[in-house]
Amino acid sequence: MERPAWAPRSIDISVPSVSRIYDYYLGGSHNFEVDRVAARKAMEFMPGLPKIMQANRAFLRRAARFAVDEGITQFLDIGSGIPTFGSVHEVVQSASPGARVVYVDNDPVAVAHSKAVLEGNEDADVVAADLRKPQEILTSPEVGRLIDLNRPVALLLVAILHFVEEEDDPFGAVAELREALAPGSLLVVTHASYEGIPLPQERVEGAVDVYKDIRNPLIMRTRDNIARFFEGYDMVEPGLVAMPNWRPETAPEDEDPFAYSGFAGVGRSA
Repeated sequence: MERPAWAPRSIDISVPSVSRIYDYYLGGSHNFEVDRVAARKAMEFMPGLPKIMQANRAFLRRAARFAVDEGITQFLDIGSGIPTFGSVHEVVQSASPGARVVYVDNDPVAVAHSKAVLEGNEDADVVAADLRKPQEILTSPEVGRLIDLNRPVALLLVAILHFVEEEDDPFGAVAELREALAPGSLLVVTHASYEGIPLPQERVEGAVDVYKDIRNPLIMRTRDNIARFFEGYDMVEPGLVAMPNWRPETAPEDEDPFAYSGFAGVGRSA
């Protein structure tokens, strides 16, 4: 297998990665054959996976613009993945020049590509770290340089919490981050769920099994369970809803049915 020039030498390109599979669904070029094979296998069960990812990115951009409109100029995007067109720093820095963004990911390809994309951007950086270790993120030099924890921050946890298993205490990690951020901070979440997917659950489980096989289990939580991540936050209207229904800019009925898979929401800390 040939290693592309952009792939860091330290990574094993025979093992699939969720951030590169996501990149493939979005039509990106920073993925390997092993990622494409896994993605296509999951799509045999759920052909609408790319539509879900597109709805996810569209929600992320709307939520980022909402945060800027609320006066927030600091963004901590954990599980940020591989930067694609319309990434958070592009959206918020065009709306609010000088807005600061720190991306966090544990995939070396996502980190290396983010570094390349952000070169020369003084107001954005990337940290190689893991959501399951909040202190590593909060005490990183990049966060120290760009984020003032005494002022409100938009914490973006988009399409990441469903990769954290119960034994790794995702609720504890989110609570620890909340405690570290100033009042008035925003929490932005999307999360996979069987609810809303226009297919029988048995069929969806075939796609979920693909992620289990690549040792990145996809944890499907119920709406009530996802709502627990917002403890200590007041939900912003319209609450925890399907992605196309969160402050839509186009008619939700024009959306692909798969875009309604899972949930999205924004909360504000008191």
